[in-house]
Amino acid sequence: MSAPILSLAQAIEQKETAALATVVDVKGASPAKVGAQIVLLESGKAIGTVGGGKLEASILEDAHKDMQNHQTGLHHYRLAEEGQDAIGTLCGGEVTVFVQPYFPLPKLVIVGGGHIGRPLKVMGEAAGFEVVVVDVMAGMDSIPELEQVELTKDSYVVLITTDHISDEAALRIAIKTPAPYIGMIGSLAKCKTIISHLKSDGLTDREFDRIFAPIGLDLGGPNPNEIALGILAEIVAFRQKKDGYNGMVRSRRTGKA
Repeated sequence: MSAPILSLAQAIEQKETAALATVVDVKGASPAKVGAQIVLLESGKAIGTVGGGKLEASILEDAHKDMQNHQTGLHHYRLAEEGQDAIGTLCGGEVTVFVQPYFPLPKLVIVGGGHIGRPLKVMGEAAGFEVVVVDVMAGMDSIPELEQVELTKDSYVVLITTDHISDEAALRIAIKTPAPYIGMIGSLAKCKTIISHLKSDGLTDREFDRIFAPIGLDLGGPNPNEIALGILAEIVAFRQKKDGYNGMVRSRRTGKA
């Protein structure tokens, strides 16, 4: 196994972001050869080579942009001083490179297993999430198990415990993390009451914008499977930033417009 592929495999195993750049076409004189590969890690470290010099620097710059934008890229470079796609060298050839970023799976954290959590776990895994279930005993005002879960900017938290005390305890933990989506089940009255408790603690409106309560799109179905589907649908719509999302969800979030 080549050094770039080995490094990429290690990054994926360690749930780190990385990008693999592969030379797919070469015309004329070029230091790069078809099939040459380089891996760019999130730390900025590069493993492998695609010819060095300005060409390699340009490829790594585009790989970094593709990682930032969460998109694949097909990039063309002319080894010339001037003109379209020129990189300021004199070789005279042309190189085309395909960049494939790799990202850790988004994390779906379900606090409270139960009759909704079970189908939500299955659906979440089928939709490509890493699913973590935190079981909670009723009436718990502290949830150390949730504090042990790493919540990142690509983590989506679902609070579906059996009582308002545990839901509030979990919300207080989740709101301190970078998780962009924190959904809580329950009636609008219950959700407003819990939110008011957190407001008295001085949380900002920007922090409350991450709380979706009551949770889930209202698909009209009353059974646990349908409720779970509505929750997952809301998370996917939020994560993909679909145009119709605000109209479907924000109008009923804790009474906000």
